[in-house]
Amino acid sequence: MAEHLASIFGTEKDRVNCPFYFKIGACRHGDRCSRLHNRPTISPTLLLSNTYHRPDMITPGVDAQGQPLDPHKIQEHFEDFYEDIFEELSKFGEIENLNVCDNLADHMIGNVYVQFKEEDQAAAALQSLQGRFYSGRPIIADFSPVTDFREATCRQYEENNCNRGGYCNFMHVKLIGKDLRRKLFGRYRGYRVSRSRSRSVSPRRRDRDYDRRERDNRDRDRDRDYRGNGRRNDRDGGRKRHGSPRRSRSPAREGSEERRARIEQWNREREEKQ
Repeated sequence: MAEHLASIFGTEKDRVNCPFYFKIGACRHGDRCSRLHNRPTISPTLLLSNTYHRPDMITPGVDAQGQPLDPHKIQEHFEDFYEDIFEELSKFGEIENLNVCDNLADHMIGNVYVQFKEEDQAAAALQSLQGRFYSGRPIIADFSPVTDFREATCRQYEENNCNRGGYCNFMHVKLIGKDLRRKLFGRYRGYRVSRSRSRSVSPRRRDRDYDRRERDNRDRDRDRDYRGNGRRNDRDGGRKRHGSPRRSRSPAREGSEERRARIEQWNREREEKQ
């Protein structure tokens, strides 16, 4: 029985504990939820609830006065906020993940998740944030149960086809530019410039890197086998292999003097035949 309860903990089959709070650290029902929200007493991840307020908070792409906003200005506003938060929280230790939600639902809007390398770093940051304000609003921070963002992020949103839009119950992580990512995370050992997400290297990213390396290795092995078969075919009788995935190289281009000499030779041969 204990093994069964452990296997379904935090899943939809668990009728006692809230799966959304376990995966995302937030639930749309809040304290009215019929399932338990097991708040951790220690965690490497902090949740700063409703901390980021985008300039088009009421209507996407439009400011509070109803005037359209330049998307570049919106992104610049977000990256300024992201850098402020990162620089302040990095004083307490190495940041592995810093995710800002782009969702619109009340329990998700403006949520900031920061994952430190060590739990004691998160605890020090939490203690420092108590009673502090950002942009005139109090910072509401607490430990979060989220440690694996693969389960928390919306896969459809990453593929640009989430039909729930901003009211999706999974994280829509807002991205930053590569230059800012390099500036912030580049200070840590092991950082790779090729990261494409707004956070430091994640299990999802490592899985994609591993799959890509596997495909590259298979392609190299296939090319190596093809070249080896081609050499064997030449020794067996010069048979050509059809359907090659590799295009043959174009011959080296002749210089102007070589072309003129070849044309004169063709003309002489044509005159001799006539």
